Amino acid sequence: MSLLADKVAVVTGAGRGIGRAVALAYARMGADVACVSRTEENSAKVAAEVEALGRRAWPLAVDVSDTAAVDAAAKEILELAGRVDILVNNAGVTRDNLLMRMSEEEWDTVLNTNLKGAFNFTRALTRPFIKQRSGRIINIASVIGLIGNAGQSNYTAAKAGMVGFTKALAREVGSRNITVNAVAPGFIETDMTSALLKRCVTTCW
Repeated sequence: MSLLADKVAVVTGAGRGIGRAVALAYARMGADVACVSRTEENSAKVAAEVEALGRRAWPLAVDVSDTAAVDAAAKEILELAGRVDILVNNAGVTRDNLLMRMSEEEWDTVLNTNLKGAFNFTRALTRPFIKQRSGRIINIASVIGLIGNAGQSNYTAAKAGMVGFTKALAREVGSRNITVNAVAPGFIETDMTSALLKRCVTTCW
């Protein structure tokens, strides 16, 4: 039997990079996957890849910083899938700049997507997890949230916040058989980091 046979996972930021890899890995382990991405095109593409592996998939185009949109998406997933067993909060963006040049929009966009987005989806699914007395919440933080990085005060703050959010929530729901963990990857080559490298080549050196 597959490790995650018939489990249902929700993966945010599933349209590319780490999120896509997680969605496909879960499908290979037997899980059905709700593929959440900002764009319909990316969510549909990954959902099709999940289905090609023999699992059910639901593509959802959602701005994770939009609380009402996330609540509606969570309700739709629960209606379609019947339950959710795993939530992976992976959606993230960068808007790099030195702090003295950083705009309020650059700060808000990163905090709202990377940190508030995790809050929105976690809050929307915590009650169902508590009701079924089981759940797995995995937050994708970053090594940058632990050590900091020049030009990324917004991203660093969001990812450091993700670590604190994980610790607090684990204490809240651990007694209900719900685990909450954070993964802090180092540098991984994705579309997002390739754009970062291009900016550094032209502006950082």
